[in-house]
Amino acid sequence: MEQHKFAVFKDEHFIDLTIYQYGYEKCRPLHSFGPYIRNHYLFHYILSGKGMLRANDERENMQEFHLGQDCGFIIEPNYVNTYAADKYDPWEYIWIEFGGLRAKECIEAAGVSYKNPVYIPDTKENGDALKEEMLFLINRGNCSSMEQIGHLYLFLDKLIRYSSTRRKQQGGKMSDFYAKEVISFIEGNYSQNITVEDMAKRCKLDRSYFGKVFKSVIGQSPQEFLIQYRMAKAAEFLTTTSYPIGQIGIKVGYPNALHFSRAFKSVYQMSPREYRQMNRLVDKN
Repeated sequence: MEQHKFAVFKDEHFIDLTIYQYGYEKCRPLHSFGPYIRNHYLFHYILSGKGMLRANDERENMQEFHLGQDCGFIIEPNYVNTYAADKYDPWEYIWIEFGGLRAKECIEAAGVSYKNPVYIPDTKENGDALKEEMLFLINRGNCSSMEQIGHLYLFLDKLIRYSSTRRKQQGGKMSDFYAKEVISFIEGNYSQNITVEDMAKRCKLDRSYFGKVFKSVIGQSPQEFLIQYRMAKAAEFLTTTSYPIGQIGIKVGYPNALHFSRAFKSVYQMSPREYRQMNRLVDKN
């Protein structure tokens, strides 16, 4: 028995966190998926049965995990993974696929990653609470997109708070503060000609040291994050407004139309005009 549901919105409209799809599956014996590379984060929680996950370790060597009821595992984008149901006691699981600029931050705060993909709740009761949050989405597929994104936040909050493997961020509070300070700076100034030097000055840090601190928290360099943020905002303008493409480029900090088009294509693999034609939500008249 399989149940798959798709969310009704895309990450350009909910930049921080986005839910793509979710579902339930009772697998056949030895049913497998992969080897495959995902574009987004994919979290499974096992309701019953057993299965196996193969994933890369910190040295890029393939490691194997044998998993059972009341634990979960994360599939991280851009890494090869394979998972398969047990021959005699195949697993039954629920899953959520999500992404966004802060997805990596949330996952790492829960203590899981491609290096350490297995999630174990700290108590059975908290594991049940996490499971119920996931089941709400699966069983209430007709709820609004705003309600869905709200429950994604609640799910990630429980994932972090109830994790027995959560990373102890000793000395990490200042790093988190710097990253959040810069994200706030970008949100308020992305349309301006801001630079990495401007971000470092905001935190009163050396540029080189600031870049290392930011990447350790967010998983992207400050410049990569700024480009992703600007292009996500551009995609929002393209689909929800009738602004000319040149004006949108200016709004996201690219007064040169050619530079804007190149930056957009590097993120979305198509020109702004093509993206608008494929994803337009506003009246085309």
